[in-house]
Amino acid sequence: MSGTSERSAATAGVTRGTGVPVSAPGEQPPGIDELLDRVRAGYQRIEALQAHEAARSGEALLVDIRYAALRERDGLIPGAVVVERNELEWRLDPQGSHRLPEATRHDLRVVVICNEGYASSLAAASLHQLGLHRATDLVGGFQAWRAQGLPVEPATA
Repeated sequence: MSGTSERSAATAGVTRGTGVPVSAPGEQPPGIDELLDRVRAGYQRIEALQAHEAARSGEALLVDIRYAALRERDGLIPGAVVVERNELEWRLDPQGSHRLPEATRHDLRVVVICNEGYASSLAAASLHQLGLHRATDLVGGFQAWRAQGLPVEPATA
């Protein structure tokens, strides 16, 4: 076996710290659809009605990562914590100095909500890397929540 093929064989399936298998050097990297499939295979996603009930019963923390313009246009989920995507890991790391008061333990059930359920999948995978093993995301995102007729309130200016 040549040195190059040894390295390829040795690194095939390596996660490079992401928790998601990546391609070996020289292999075609995955597209976003394949990456989403790989990420979503690592945890159980949640439907809007389940998320609503889990939040109402205190079993889950809803985290809205939609950007401000979408929140202003479409409204807010009552009780959801708004955390910009670029701050998510800092706010939910139970060991972090910038964590939210709710982020006290690694077994916290976090339901990440984006607009349509794509960015939230990648965000949930990132939370898994921080040890938040119960993190998940909302299938269909905020749009699915609203389509189910679940509570939405206008954003305040």
